[in-house]
Amino acid sequence: MSIITETAKKRLGSRRRAEKRFKLYSRLAILVAIGFLIFFLYDMIRTGYPAFTQAELLVEVSYSEESMEIGQLAVDEEMERLVSRGFLRIIPMRMQADPALMGVTREEWVLAVAEVDQYLKGKPSRLREDERETVQRLQAEGRVKMAFNTGFFVNGDSKLPEMAGVWAALVGSAYVLLLTLAFSFPVGVLTAVYLEEFAPDNRLTQIVEVNINNLAAIPSILYGLLGLAIFINFFHVPRSSSLVGGLTLALMTMPVIIISTRAALRSVPGSIREAAYGIGATPWQVVWHHTLPLALPGVLTGTIIGLARAIGESAPLLIIGMMAYIPDAPHSVTEAATALPAQIYTWSTDSQRAFTERTAAAIVVLLAVLLSMNALAIYMRNKYERKW
Repeated sequence: MSIITETAKKRLGSRRRAEKRFKLYSRLAILVAIGFLIFFLYDMIRTGYPAFTQAELLVEVSYSEESMEIGQLAVDEEMERLVSRGFLRIIPMRMQADPALMGVTREEWVLAVAEVDQYLKGKPSRLREDERETVQRLQAEGRVKMAFNTGFFVNGDSKLPEMAGVWAALVGSAYVLLLTLAFSFPVGVLTAVYLEEFAPDNRLTQIVEVNINNLAAIPSILYGLLGLAIFINFFHVPRSSSLVGGLTLALMTMPVIIISTRAALRSVPGSIREAAYGIGATPWQVVWHHTLPLALPGVLTGTIIGLARAIGESAPLLIIGMMAYIPDAPHSVTEAATALPAQIYTWSTDSQRAFTERTAAAIVVLLAVLLSMNALAIYMRNKYERKW
């Protein structure tokens, strides 16, 4: 008897030590994951934060007939190499919009080229020695400042880093997100309601359920190939448009919505259905008036999380051509457009150093959108969740 007791004590002690080791490993894994997340966020913010400020120069701008023909003649030759070509290009357009500017010479704060901006931020720059001396002289005279980069939020894409912004990508992302919601939500919810509440349990429905689960797990790039084959090549939907992007991402989001909706419907107690049947409700009335409203918080949470995943995908958008150069925001869903993930990919492949910080800044903007959507999902779940 003592031998058995001693053996049991040893086994019990061994199990307790194993449990402590398991808890320690779990806590270490959580700490490592949090450490990687903090490092990632810190690196993105540290790299992207400088993009939210932009160098500006106080220069003398001459609005004349010569500058009306050639915008570069509006500034001195010494300043021409330091002022952004984007500003010089719009000189004729400004004079056309306001004829009173003709013959006026005045000092204005104008956008500096990316190389000047990089030099002032202490980063590698391709400025020549005489250009650096000119910038230092302007600094000493108080004719250089670092201003908030509003152009990053109101401009579209540009080949000039100092002029590049995310506005066109944000508008394209909004169009794609709304179209994805419009196509995937009703079809996904109705499919889930049918499979969970009305479909018979036979071999056909089992095959459909297995395929829906598989579709939720396949790589997103395959949906891009599917969208290219069906929507562009077969239905001739305009390539690179928000419409084809929304349709493609709707296919990718639909399985997630179906699975989350079925789980939400399954969580509603059967007693509610039985009580509704007991007072004479039809099966459709039971679903429409009782089961679906009670499952709605879970349905909305799964939908928002699915949309957040969709808006962060770049592979399907690249396949259907939504990585085109888009300097202006689209005005309809059939115009050529891009989205934030595709814009980030395009900037990350550019050889100019100034696009590095803009890539990181765009990632910060995308993370803010994704975190906002996930926070909304958590808020709606906590507010409307019912415990049975």
